[in-house]
Amino acid sequence: MSSTTTTAPPRPSARRRVTFAAVLVTVTALLFWVPWTGLLAPGARWPWPVQVVGTAFFVVTSVAFPLLLVRAHGRRHSDRASRIAHLMLGVAWVFFTWTLITHVLRLVLAVAGVENPFRARFVAITLLVLGLALVGYGIREARRVPRVKRTDVALPRLDGAFDGLTIAVLADTHYGAIDRTKWSVGTVAAVNALGPDVVVHVGDIADGTVAQRRGQAAALGDVRARHRFYVSGNHEYISNAQAWLDHLTELGWTSLHNQHRVLERGDARLVFAGVDDVTGAHSGEDGHGADLDAALAGTRADDPVVLLAHQPSEIGKAVAAGVDLQLSGHTHGGQIWPFHLLVRLQQPVLAGLSRHGERTRLYTSRGAGFWGPPLRVFAPSEISLLTLRAT
Repeated sequence: MSSTTTTAPPRPSARRRVTFAAVLVTVTALLFWVPWTGLLAPGARWPWPVQVVGTAFFVVTSVAFPLLLVRAHGRRHSDRASRIAHLMLGVAWVFFTWTLITHVLRLVLAVAGVENPFRARFVAITLLVLGLALVGYGIREARRVPRVKRTDVALPRLDGAFDGLTIAVLADTHYGAIDRTKWSVGTVAAVNALGPDVVVHVGDIADGTVAQRRGQAAALGDVRARHRFYVSGNHEYISNAQAWLDHLTELGWTSLHNQHRVLERGDARLVFAGVDDVTGAHSGEDGHGADLDAALAGTRADDPVVLLAHQPSEIGKAVAAGVDLQLSGHTHGGQIWPFHLLVRLQQPVLAGLSRHGERTRLYTSRGAGFWGPPLRVFAPSEISLLTLRAT
């Protein structure tokens, strides 16, 4: 395995630490105390033991959450703390969101003349049942083997010799603090059952180093396809992207580190190119960063190109370079509704097939795994099976 010298990230300044602490406290207060106003509003006039125990629960969890989060993502990198903190974050987000929605119900009931304590208790019970149901549903969706989403992609410059070529797209497996070795084996089995010509992984393979997540990623070595291509995502640059590129090479994949490969059928050609994630340039890893010119160097002007780029936001560069199809992930489809509204502030597309310019198509996968909270709410995971069509 090759090694890459990395530069230790600079220690955050006192001002940055204070800013981070302020943001963390503010977010924690909102996520934990807004739900309190829905479940334990004074207007409900719950018996005092319910009010005391319920409020104590919110006090304990709102204090424990930031401490666990720092332990999970600080120097200790505790997987145990990560599992607890991320589950708390997912539950808090669901209840925060639906508290705001049920406040509308509270207003409607007030206008209709429904008095307290019945009004407040009805809203609280509705919120509790709905929130717990969505958390249970979200956990089940996140832990299941992804469904297969099939899409035909017409590429005007594709030679007829490649008509019908199938590409299985994996993205955002995020092997992490929760051991998902069994899930990984099942996901690979689902990919193999499709019999694709090409399998690609478009980044965010894991949260952690190769040494930490080797067992979970091992099943990727069993993917059966003539061609297997991989590019780095932004999360690899938190835990040594070069080591992941090297490890996938050991597992039999072709790591496209600002490179390309040409598939040939007779005289027909189809280029698969890949670029590092855009965050690589500031990661401290030498020689990393998205370089589309390098990835396409040596290709012919009339070659149809399939580009692997982790983030959909790279589509502007792909259009300018005349790329025919970009394959991306990163968005998770929002993962937990309505987080997709925030994702759309950063990314041009949330999921699925879209057209950009006259030539370029973009396919954005919702991803196979999850990051952070082990929930997916109204944003199901997917294994994407694309069938290329010549027009």
